Amino acid sequence: MTRPHAGELLRTVLSNCSARLLAMLGLTLATVLVARTGGPAAVGEYALLRMLPGLIGVLCVLGLPGALAYFLAEHRRDLPRLWPTLMAIGFAGGFVGTALWLAASPLLAKVFFPHESPWLIAAAGGTVATQLLLTLGKTALQGLEDRRGGDVVIAAEELAFLPCFVLPLVVGVHGIAAIIVGLALADVVVAIDAWRRVSRRLGWRRFGLAGRGHGWWGRPDRGLGREVASYGLRGQVGGLITLLNLRLDVAILGAIAGPAILGGYAVASKYAELLRLPGTALTWVFYPRLAKLDEKQARAVARRMIRPALLGIIAAAIPVALLASPILRLLYGASFAPAVTPARVLVAGMVLAGASGVASAYLYGRGTPGLNSVVLGIGLVITVVLDVTLIPSHGALGAAFASTAAYLSTDALLIVLLVRLSSAAPRHRTAIAVSEGTP
Repeated sequence: MTRPHAGELLRTVLSNCSARLLAMLGLTLATVLVARTGGPAAVGEYALLRMLPGLIGVLCVLGLPGALAYFLAEHRRDLPRLWPTLMAIGFAGGFVGTALWLAASPLLAKVFFPHESPWLIAAAGGTVATQLLLTLGKTALQGLEDRRGGDVVIAAEELAFLPCFVLPLVVGVHGIAAIIVGLALADVVVAIDAWRRVSRRLGWRRFGLAGRGHGWWGRPDRGLGREVASYGLRGQVGGLITLLNLRLDVAILGAIAGPAILGGYAVASKYAELLRLPGTALTWVFYPRLAKLDEKQARAVARRMIRPALLGIIAAAIPVALLASPILRLLYGASFAPAVTPARVLVAGMVLAGASGVASAYLYGRGTPGLNSVVLGIGLVITVVLDVTLIPSHGALGAAFASTAAYLSTDALLIVLLVRLSSAAPRHRTAIAVSEGTP
């Protein structure tokens, strides 16, 4: 990269990190308010309701969020009937996901929300569609390289929950009902803005009903749909595994130890994930860029970023670990003191996250998301084995050690994979692409 390009890239990454920090601030303030009004148990329910509906929705759209940036790259976004195909997958997935949540709500209530009314848990199924609508709008902005719009949506995604949660409290709705209403309202408000930005980026009016011979609505292309689903599923395996690696400990801990202990661990987990923000930002920024570069350019850019990404996170981990105790006690109160040690353990697991973010962007951008998924699958096995081994006897601390082992293992493997592939002979890279079924 030339110096001007490197400077522009750094500004873009810092802007995305700033948006994610604002989102984290919004999440922290919302968690503090939930904790102050409902205690650790309410925080645990909030964590589950932010995770489970979104997980179901993303599964039901066949990995569409992960595929959007690849298919919206400049040389692909004008494919005939692309948007009708994407919309058909999105709407079908939202419908199926909501139906699945409603069918599973008695079981979900029994396992994760034993003290709540089953009909309230069924009502939370509405957030499957609202979270999916927001996620697709956000990732469409990523694919269209509307960096400013994407950053605004990333920040607003969490910041919007706070006023939307306060609103039901003011009118007398409390507990898990207020959380559900707040989540749904925040999703809808931010999703509308995200899709307005997408429409404006495309130069379409009236939300893409017409323009440039293309539109969002029309007859989908089955062949193109299969291509999108093929890429999306290969990538979504990795996305799902990443989510499970980040949240499976939360689900298992909640099922075994209950919402109160889960609430403290959720706070510790979110605090430690501050260190994952730069790596996530690097993936977000690099993925669409690498998708439109040739192999030589993509390889050079990715290799150049490994060292600064690695050293930056390692340096940041030291003050984050040291400040865990005063920050968590100050924000959440003395009842969350047990969260300090798990937070520090989890911080240690994040030290390779920056460089692994570059590696994931390289694999997705070169059309080989399946390799990313294979590596993350190894981490998931580690997570499951250690969670069921350590959580029953060690609780939140056992969950923290399990997650840390999984994070370090997968991040290290991704970095090694990036180094090997970016220096491999062209015929080896071609063989890998063919084995992946790259479009």
